[in-house]
Amino acid sequence: MTGKDEKKEKVAFSTGKRKTAVARARISPGAGIITFNAVPLAKISHDTTRMLLEEPLMIVGDAWKKFNIRIKTSGGGVLGQAQAARQALAKALADVLGDDARKKFMSYDRKMFVYDPRRTEPHKPPRSSQGPRRYKQRSKR
Repeated sequence: MTGKDEKKEKVAFSTGKRKTAVARARISPGAGIITFNAVPLAKISHDTTRMLLEEPLMIVGDAWKKFNIRIKTSGGGVLGQAQAARQALAKALADVLGDDARKKFMSYDRKMFVYDPRRTEPHKPPRSSQGPRRYKQRSKR
């Protein structure tokens, strides 16, 4: 065996979903570089997206700084992608850092691991432009 075979480094992959947005995270040993859709975390202009991505990192402390993290998203809107990326990042960090990190995430917010199945209800035929449960108003007199 060569030196490369003996020293196998841990790489973790995970996915996160929110509505129609899907995020895929890849964590590998490195210098603590985080990219979201090929943009460094510090250069993300949407503040809410940046804060949602920093949330799992703050929970685990400085343990993530030994890894490079790459997140790619597709589908959905800006916040859906951010929440899916948050879920994927938390799952990947828990895989790499162990059960202690998983317990911290679950005690902080269960949505970091559990998929949210809620969807909007489809509009119904008679008055489809008003919404799924809207009916014509009736007069008493």
